[in-house]
Amino acid sequence: MTRATILVLTWLLTSAGIEAQVGITKYVRFSHAGQTSYGVLDGETINVLDGDLFASPRPTGKTLQLADVRLLPPCDPSKVIAVGLNYKSHLGERPTPEYPGLFSKYPSSLVGHGDDIVTPPDSDNLHYEGELVVVMGKKAKNVSVADAPKYIFGVTAGNDVSERNWQRADLQWFRAKASDTFGPVGPVIAQGLAYGDLMIQTRLNGEVVQKESSKDLLYNIDEIVSYVSRYVTLLPGDLIFTGTPGSTKAMKAGDVVEVEIEGIGILRNKVASAR
Repeated sequence: MTRATILVLTWLLTSAGIEAQVGITKYVRFSHAGQTSYGVLDGETINVLDGDLFASPRPTGKTLQLADVRLLPPCDPSKVIAVGLNYKSHLGERPTPEYPGLFSKYPSSLVGHGDDIVTPPDSDNLHYEGELVVVMGKKAKNVSVADAPKYIFGVTAGNDVSERNWQRADLQWFRAKASDTFGPVGPVIAQGLAYGDLMIQTRLNGEVVQKESSKDLLYNIDEIVSYVSRYVTLLPGDLIFTGTPGSTKAMKAGDVVEVEIEGIGILRNKVASAR
């Protein structure tokens, strides 16, 4: 987004009597009246944008109330990559990996805030994994660790839903990690946060089940982006799940899982049985 666009957005917020959080912008992707759009979220108000979020969208001057829209995954990535075993608290007694352990989720696994996580009929060991998720803003190939922040658009919250029995039994994690609805993300993309030290908290039915800061990542965000870009070209809107802290346990139909990340907000999803 250009400086001129940011100034116009700031003016729109100020003229509407809304105080924007200095340095932090929250973007949403939403459906309203049959159309999908991006917007800047301030409180319960969405300032609607026109165009691609990653190609200098223009403020329209229109506003909507958050309660009147359906939030979607906050971007539409070409690829979704994830890092495993990236917190000591999750690694346990296993040795620290020599490099980030990567796997893929599918864009088709993504769902937004408020959408159901659907348990497949043959699943009986489905776990939550609350995570900080990187949103790429520029095409990135062979970028250095030092330059990685220049390519990052912002961060969001994610839940790397995982079927543990399938994860152990299958040749690859095709269905264990990438089945439909196994990738809740949102509710916003936060731009301007100091993503190296954000508190991540997961709650299951209101009980805190995970809590740790992103400063404890074994491989930090800039290192992950640099490493991934050696092997695949990252494009604007691509997502990287950075790993989950602590331990996890099974969810069942009717459970509500919340991933709350400092500065981003709460990603809330209910677990449902397949119909």
